[in-house]
Amino acid sequence: MTTLHRWLERYLVALDQENASPYTVKNYGTDIGQFLDHCVEIGVTTLAELTRDLVRDYLEVLYAEEYARASIARRVFELRAFGDYLVRQDAWAHNLFRRVYAPRIPQRLPRYLTATEVARLLAAPDTSTPQGLRDRAILEMLYATGVRVSELESLNLGDVNLQTGEVRVVGKGNKERVVLLGRPAIAALRAYITVGRPEQLGRASTQALFLNRLGTRLSVRSVSTVTRKAGIAAGIAETVTPHLLRHTFATHLLDGGADLRVVQELLGHESLATTQIYANVTRGRAREIYLEAHPRARADEEAV
Repeated sequence: MTTLHRWLERYLVALDQENASPYTVKNYGTDIGQFLDHCVEIGVTTLAELTRDLVRDYLEVLYAEEYARASIARRVFELRAFGDYLVRQDAWAHNLFRRVYAPRIPQRLPRYLTATEVARLLAAPDTSTPQGLRDRAILEMLYATGVRVSELESLNLGDVNLQTGEVRVVGKGNKERVVLLGRPAIAALRAYITVGRPEQLGRASTQALFLNRLGTRLSVRSVSTVTRKAGIAAGIAETVTPHLLRHTFATHLLDGGADLRVVQELLGHESLATTQIYANVTRGRAREIYLEAHPRARADEEAV
């Protein structure tokens, strides 16, 4: 194994320890590993031998192989994060990857569900069964809090306070924050915790909040299966994912007049710019409503 690949292994361990999702760790390992393999093929095996031109040449290879611009941009961002880690470990004085520019890609606004679709989705699980009570609680929590699927999967009973309607979440970089529950989410969680969860738990012993049929912690993949199946049962054309519900949470809050910085805090975004994209969604929706509703809107546009 080359020195480069050893550093990558250490970085992936650090990501895992910082509570990055298994999906993120796997993708970073694959994409950065592909770049390091390219380096080894041309005889570069140490950090000291890496140059900005070498990275640029690698990106040219990806362009030649017709990789999508978004895919190439993702690899640049991953390399920058890897370089930041190397600087923190004093392996580099400066992050040369930050001197490599990622291709610009059109910004796509997040998709989200309408309030009517959300209502159908939340009503989809059969709450006469323990699994249905769990699924209803999962859907209610994802929509009520906007938490990431990895954050929901790692929740324990002690993280939830049904009296205050608060949930303690451990997000990226092991940073804690408190998210809030509305009355429907509290009711759904109380029903699951008091009725559904004990039946799923059986003789097993765990503090995990959401359980599978074996009485052990529900996986990220299983949570995604819950949202997808509920979406199908609700007749929603869009594939419903936990991330789609996170988008929906943020968009509906801003539509309702919530302050952008409050939404940033609830989502656990480090940068306000990341949250800003949801404001763009609400502005776009406002324009659609204006053009449809105002009697002079389209006439004025045509006259310009």
